[in-house]
Amino acid sequence: METFTMGPAILFCPADRPERYLKAAERADAVILDLEDAVAPEAKAQARKYLIENPLDPERAIVRINAADTSDFALDLDAVLRTEYRTVMLAKAESAEQLRLIADHGVQPRASLRVLALCETALGVVRAAEIAQEPNVVGLMWGAEDLLASLGGSSSRHDDGSYRAVALQARSQVLLAAGAFGKAAIDAVYLNIPDTAGLAAEVADAVASGFAATACIHPSQAAVIRQGYAPSEAEIDRARALLEAAEAASNGVFQFDGKMIDGPVLKHAQATLRRASQA
Repeated sequence: METFTMGPAILFCPADRPERYLKAAERADAVILDLEDAVAPEAKAQARKYLIENPLDPERAIVRINAADTSDFALDLDAVLRTEYRTVMLAKAESAEQLRLIADHGVQPRASLRVLALCETALGVVRAAEIAQEPNVVGLMWGAEDLLASLGGSSSRHDDGSYRAVALQARSQVLLAAGAFGKAAIDAVYLNIPDTAGLAAEVADAVASGFAATACIHPSQAAVIRQGYAPSEAEIDRARALLEAAEAASNGVFQFDGKMIDGPVLKHAQATLRRASQA
């Protein structure tokens, strides 16, 4: 099973703005070249042409394709298969059958595509565990505003910027589905661009909760996300010392800095060192 290694800061870039491609790649760990919401219907054909003619490093680029029930879906896949990109994000993913449509699209060996399933409707969130089990899925992302729109709501957040209960449930449900089947989870975008403190707090919670990456909509947000996912020197030193103490311990449970240490705590330390190596 392939794993998702891009991140932690993944920046959306409209596919019909090729002059932004390289700038986005310079500012973030990976770029999502967006053929869906960021592109007007009348500009989608031209966006696919730009996608083909302006290549980025395929190891650091994702193409968001339109939903499986749209006429653009197959056209987007055809365009992707004319490039070196091999990771796509399926907008409004709602079933395992939609993931199989991607797996079956095209007949040449190079047609194998890795998929980030974007669960951003009520049905997609409810079926997140089903979607996560598909072999071509390498990760799940959730989307707040489309989710609330699918419910007939008007906003995913309260006036203070915190998520409403239904959005928090969806976030947790997608994270749990991804974790249950060994797939990466990507946190949703933070729309209030000037509020870097709010973004930093949300990233800190994402890291502590187990998200592998956070998507963003503005280059200035990438640095905040990177900083949030990168452990401090003190955290790295403590994780290393803890794991060294575990090796020296004669049994499975031992004391470190006056606290009892067992398996889950050691896994937390290992996760800290993994984030440090990625940073």
